[in-house]
Amino acid sequence: MPTTPTDRDTVLEILRAGEVEVLGRMPWSSNATLLVEVRHERGCLRAVYKPRKGERPLWDFPPGLDRREVAAYELSAWLGWDIVPETVLRTDDLPFGTGSLQRFVPFDPEVHYFTLVEEPEHHPALRTIACFDLLANSADRKGGHCLADEEGRIWAVDNGLTFHREPKLRTVIWDFATEAIDDHLLEGVRRVAEEGGPEALDGLIDAEERAALVRRAERVADSGTFPVDTTGRRYPWPFV
Repeated sequence: MPTTPTDRDTVLEILRAGEVEVLGRMPWSSNATLLVEVRHERGCLRAVYKPRKGERPLWDFPPGLDRREVAAYELSAWLGWDIVPETVLRTDDLPFGTGSLQRFVPFDPEVHYFTLVEEPEHHPALRTIACFDLLANSADRKGGHCLADEEGRIWAVDNGLTFHREPKLRTVIWDFATEAIDDHLLEGVRRVAEEGGPEALDGLIDAEERAALVRRAERVADSGTFPVDTTGRRYPWPFV
């Protein structure tokens, strides 16, 4: 396997301009999800390629989930939480056309949210993902979308079903319900409420979706606690 550069700027440059070769299809994905190798003069890495033309039509989300994948990365990076692997949108020179490219995180499929939450040392990272999902309005946070890399760092992947203007939160992360949200996370939430998020969201989500992001941030900031699912329906399927 090629060595992945660790410098974020280098990773982004490789993703944006490198030559892409498809290695195979990722299993258990409802949409076309491809493992690719990206080669560039500055290095070589593996990435997850989600071509727009491989999306399965949804009744409640418009086409272009790849844009939402990138929006999730941009918000995570802007907040300084850095829980979403580097992700870019490319419209040219890709094997199956426009789509998102996200740095591939090597992981053990037997390790996921339900195993990670059993270890208290992982709770700060999982709380960060939970808070992020409140802002991004994640509609599909399955247990298998929380990955631990080879160094034990936890990442949030598969962020295409996000930023809807209507409440769509569906997640397996309810273990922190009623707990106070950490102060450093609330600082980021208030920043979104006051500044509206990064400029990079322009063109990735529309104006109404951005306004909804601000409203969610205001509600989370006012509450200061992780919510409770009183309906019992705010879960994705399958759970992992």
